[in-house]
Amino acid sequence: MPLKDLALGLGVIVIWALNIIVIKLGVTELPPLLLTTLRFALVAALLVPFHPMPRERLPFLALLSVTFGTLHFALLFIGLGQAEAGTGALLVQMGTPFATLLAVIFLKEKLGPRRLAGLLLSFAGVVVLAGGPTLPAPLPTALLLASALAWAVSQLLIKQGPPVPPMALAGWIALFATPQVALGSWWFEQAHWAALTEAGWRGWGAVLYTAVMSSIVAYGIWYGLLRRHPVNRVVPLMLLMPVLAVALGMLLLGDPLGPNKLIGGGLVVAGIALIVVRFRGRLSRRAAE
Repeated sequence: MPLKDLALGLGVIVIWALNIIVIKLGVTELPPLLLTTLRFALVAALLVPFHPMPRERLPFLALLSVTFGTLHFALLFIGLGQAEAGTGALLVQMGTPFATLLAVIFLKEKLGPRRLAGLLLSFAGVVVLAGGPTLPAPLPTALLLASALAWAVSQLLIKQGPPVPPMALAGWIALFATPQVALGSWWFEQAHWAALTEAGWRGWGAVLYTAVMSSIVAYGIWYGLLRRHPVNRVVPLMLLMPVLAVALGMLLLGDPLGPNKLIGGGLVVAGIALIVVRFRGRLSRRAAE
């Protein structure tokens, strides 16, 4: 990969790792579902007008808005509000092992010894994390793992569904997900107007960053790299994201780095490394989130 494209790929990883930190800061000023609603609304406003969609694709996008939009992102924002940044990033990476299991069960893909070892290492890493003090309470842990599972379900839907350009997919999922998450925010959260008027640079900065930088700029660059280079040269860069998120959580938020996080996180990343090139690489050719 040319140095310029490698720098672009590493820049995307930095954006996504910082996204974890930004969400953590954003939910200190805006309720997580309200923040997610604003993020989706901004993405939809910026993308949908420029990416018209045939009517027959709308039911597929509406389904994805539930799994990938409402469930994945809403649960991610809620879970990160109660978890350390690095630990949350590691738990969300379990989407790849979950997707592997779902593909074996529902698509009859062969597991093979390499991916089986990757699954065992990944789940062993979660067990090690669970033995340390950095794992959040059972509820946010379950929410983050459910977010990872929703991501995995979404990737299988994308793999089996009709091809949709990446930015069009992101915009239309956001459009359909906005009222869903807004309803959840209205039902479960309170003092919306006060939160909006009192939010400062952390809250509104999180809305802008998660929508523009993470969802539009980063994904636009990432899928440009996937078009120009073999998937196996691009996708392994994703392994750096949870590592960088752990480091940024330590530097910017003061998160501790104990032996459980170090060993458990290492097992998770090593397990995903055994899976990601062969499995997630194929998904990335079709995935257009």
